[in-house]
Amino acid sequence: MKKKVYLFAVFTLGFFTVSCNEDDNPRNLPLNPDTAERASIDRFSSSSGTLMVRTSSNGLPEENQPIDYDSGEPFITQGFSPDGSVVQYYNFDVQTTTPAPIFLFIDSDGNSVEGQINVVNVIPGDVGYNDFWQVNMVTVPEKYVPNTITSMDDIISSGYLVETTTTIVNCPIVPEGSIALKRLGTESNELNRGWYKDKVVFYFSFFEKILEANNGMTPISPIFVSFNVNPDDNNANSGPASGFMTEMGTAQTHNVIASVPVDDFYSPLWSVNVYDNADFNNVNDLSSATSSNILASGIATVNCPVVFMQ
Repeated sequence: MKKKVYLFAVFTLGFFTVSCNEDDNPRNLPLNPDTAERASIDRFSSSSGTLMVRTSSNGLPEENQPIDYDSGEPFITQGFSPDGSVVQYYNFDVQTTTPAPIFLFIDSDGNSVEGQINVVNVIPGDVGYNDFWQVNMVTVPEKYVPNTITSMDDIISSGYLVETTTTIVNCPIVPEGSIALKRLGTESNELNRGWYKDKVVFYFSFFEKILEANNGMTPISPIFVSFNVNPDDNNANSGPASGFMTEMGTAQTHNVIASVPVDDFYSPLWSVNVYDNADFNNVNDLSSATSSNILASGIATVNCPVVFMQ
């Protein structure tokens, strides 16, 4: 049985056929995601992390070790919304504005194929990996057996029609068993499964706002932050390495996001602006943040979905 389930809107950009194979199934036998090999995932290696790179002293989880994003710094931050109310957001490190492709499967009537899990072609550490994914819809024939396609190579060899959309979803790939329980609204906080080169991967989904590509790129929104030590090119322990400045004895930063999920221009991919920590006590909303002494603008784009609003 197939069911029509869409978790996000789809905006068509175009269609393409990836091969001329006439077989209904590119492989004779499907794989079982319950028993298939798991891909090895490491978000904190030198090849996958930028701000979050494992060292002998920082205690970041090892390869394939579950990550508890609710355990506090550096995985979750408490800051301010534009009007000064408290917000919390997860920290998934630096991501570029170039999304990676993710492939969803539908039948000729546009119904999702029950039992088929999505397909990706990159994981953390691979060139081109991104937490933000541009949705592609693969149309399969009536006789298609779910999970016969388990890689991008299978999609290419199948000859099935692929529709590229402008929909972008925020789905960070993490080790199996990882948790990030906070969400806005009633969306699921469970791990999802997908295929990567015939192996199973696990990923979170954050649907506080579905994004639409801007000329093929993930949209961004500003965030204003201050560090315990202002950035200094001559001091390796300054800037992000020193941690966000917080109110004494609390986890409350004076980081200020410029938009919230109900705003049309909201994006969880934040363009980071650093203000002088001498202004920390004076910054408590967007107006005061933009009036502060900005030391650097647009220094990175970071994936920080908002998961709590006061």
